[in-house]
Amino acid sequence: MSKSAEMKSLFDPVIVRGAVMAALAKLSPREQTRNPVMFVVFVVSVLTTVLWVHALVGTGEERASFIGWIAVWLWFTLLFANFAEAMAEGRGKAQAASLRRARRDVSAKVLDASLFSGGQTWEMMRRGVRPTHKPGAALHKGDIVLVEAGDVIPGDGEVIEGVASVNESAITGESAPVIREAGGDRSAVTGGTTVLSDWIVVRIAANPGETFLDRMIAMVEGAKRQKTPNEIALDILLAELTIIFLLACATLLPFSLYAVKQVNAANPDSGAAPITVTILAALLVCLIPTTIGGLLSAIRIAGMDRLVQANVIATSGRAVEAAGDVDVLLLDKTGTITLGNRQASRFIPVDGTSIEELADAAQLASLADETPEGRSIVVLAKKHGLRERNLHDLGATFTPFSAQTRMSGVSLGGREIRKGSADAVAAYVGRMGGRASEEAKRVVDEVSKRGSTPLVVADGKGRTYGVIELKDIVKGGIAERFAELRRMGIRTVMITGDNPVTAAAIAAEAGVDDFLAQATPENKLDLIRQHQQGGRLVAMTGDGTNDAPALAQADVAVAMNSGTQAAKEAGNMVDLDSNPTKLIEVVQIGKQLLMTRGSLTTFSIANDVAKYFAIIPVAFAATYPQLNALNIMRLDPATAILSAVIFNALIIVALIPLALRGVKYKAVEASVLLRNNLLIYGLGGLAAPFIGIKAIDLILGLFV
Repeated sequence: MSKSAEMKSLFDPVIVRGAVMAALAKLSPREQTRNPVMFVVFVVSVLTTVLWVHALVGTGEERASFIGWIAVWLWFTLLFANFAEAMAEGRGKAQAASLRRARRDVSAKVLDASLFSGGQTWEMMRRGVRPTHKPGAALHKGDIVLVEAGDVIPGDGEVIEGVASVNESAITGESAPVIREAGGDRSAVTGGTTVLSDWIVVRIAANPGETFLDRMIAMVEGAKRQKTPNEIALDILLAELTIIFLLACATLLPFSLYAVKQVNAANPDSGAAPITVTILAALLVCLIPTTIGGLLSAIRIAGMDRLVQANVIATSGRAVEAAGDVDVLLLDKTGTITLGNRQASRFIPVDGTSIEELADAAQLASLADETPEGRSIVVLAKKHGLRERNLHDLGATFTPFSAQTRMSGVSLGGREIRKGSADAVAAYVGRMGGRASEEAKRVVDEVSKRGSTPLVVADGKGRTYGVIELKDIVKGGIAERFAELRRMGIRTVMITGDNPVTAAAIAAEAGVDDFLAQATPENKLDLIRQHQQGGRLVAMTGDGTNDAPALAQADVAVAMNSGTQAAKEAGNMVDLDSNPTKLIEVVQIGKQLLMTRGSLTTFSIANDVAKYFAIIPVAFAATYPQLNALNIMRLDPATAILSAVIFNALIIVALIPLALRGVKYKAVEASVLLRNNLLIYGLGGLAAPFIGIKAIDLILGLFV
């Protein structure tokens, strides 16, 4: 997915135009019934419109004008709520459009599964068994296809033979090619991506309409966005509040008729008049939680879209919400907490060798070592004054590194220098008639206890130069991020296959709360269940088939897009960037969603309290003059109710940017978040109507 395409400006003209038309279309009764609060507004709007038509025929012009303006602004309240939802949906549809452009109906080269048994593709081709061509949209789960250089992968699947360089920019937005190969944890491929070199044989893993791209489009368009339990609970709360205010307003009319009758009986010249149905309609709409009712759907959709903008696809809204409630994070060490490639960090000479001699021998022995560790040793030696060497003039014979010998080396001027693991070098020295250095053994033990990996440099004459310390470098800033998570109340657990000593050292440096060493799939599963039994919500990342059981058990499971199909199916989120640290960002997006919903709910309810002081005193002051004391805003009785209705509509528009962007999240304790929420959105919700309604009342007063 192209990031440039997905990061639309908040009020992109194309999206706004589409949202305006969608807002009008959503005025249908069927659409309105999905939201109980706004359905009540819809019914009241229809009622006031009918009253306005009746007033035009049977009552005075001024009365009809008042009812008409109330009706107009009630319809605007509905339109603004629909517009908020349509804006959120429009952003999702724009993202879906870019995904559709990535989906191409290509021709697939299908191999006969009955003839194919793996490892025989080119032998089959040599015998003249050619693949058959079939539309990619007609592929089914289990079909086997051949994809060669320049071909577009026709569907989601798993590489079962071959290795190829694949361009996944159509999905991830990242132009750098990636390697996909049979076996291991880099075997999954996605339909719509392109093979740049070599060839692969892919077993299709999804039926038509069920591909990863199809699911992505469905999610960002909202077709499968189901309400979460918390959202359902909030809907029930809002519906209950609406029913309470509906019953309260319904009882006000008979109460007003009775009160006026009593007042007029006591004082025929009082001039008291009963409250009208129009005023009751305005009162009802202003008191029910229309603000959050109108924005709730937009908040939910925008939260999902923010996740999509982070290149993460969630298979359910529940997963996004659960991310906000997570309190335990399980993180792999390699690639998440550490850089993944061990780097040479220090030369430790032994037996009287100078550090320059050790650096020289280590660099020579590493020139034929193409591993990242070997390259880092060469770089570290340069810091000790050893720069470019003329290898031709050296007349050296190099021994490349191999997994079997676990050493690399050089034969130079009668010297046989070797660099490798401590036991491999010790065995080499023994074979050459020498004796392993006791000081080197002691240094090796010290390096291991620090959580680093020791390599020993020695020659065939029995001389040990020293030890190279390799460190799995902890990522810069990761300790600060873990401290931030701790302030959020989230416990971090590092998972690694290292021994407990090494794991403890890295865990201490990274600042995680706990670690699981020598982890197996069973250990991960048991750890997740243990935390869940304690009432905690657990999140983790994974990319391999052996991670699938733990991903299926976790409450929030982020699978890497580069991982196996089993891992992607077990998780409830997929990270298109395959960045393990994205889990931290996912948690922050989930918390931002919960905060936005909570903050605007607080604001909405506080708004309703303030609007009570705008309408009730004016509506009943003629019957009970004492209520004028509650008219603390000193509103004009002729315009006060209309001012409140106008404010009630405009506040929805004013909050649309906040609903779409989300409330800014800061990593602080829950109690501090609650306090800040009440201060900003609670007191703000109380103050805004006093200011806004008064300002509108003054403006209306100029025209009355």
